[in-house]
Amino acid sequence: MYGNLNNVGYLNINSNKTIPVALRNEIDLGKAKLISTLENDSPKEYDIEIAKIYTNNNLDNKSMVIKITDTKLIDKTGGIVQGMSGSPIVQNGKLIRSLNTCNGK
Repeated sequence: MYGNLNNVGYLNINSNKTIPVALRNEIDLGKAKLISTLENDSPKEYDIEIAKIYTNNNLDNKSMVIKITDTKLIDKTGGIVQGMSGSPIVQNGKLIRSLNTCNGK
């Protein structure tokens, strides 16, 4: 992700809900959160685990493998399903990736 935004007001963003973007070297193995809207137009956080990080993989942009560990998400969907593309992944209070560029079940 890169670029400049000169007029944040144009986006109509609630600045209380903004989140910084992590650099690639700030991503760790272990616990993270997937934020997805599955029902009632209300985003919820689900537990995941970052199982593997590919630091030099730029060809297909598959930079990590994730594992769904949240039983509520597994019960509802069985794992990652169509329509979850673009769901943000957050670790240590920073956006680390959107789901559409990850592998995992």
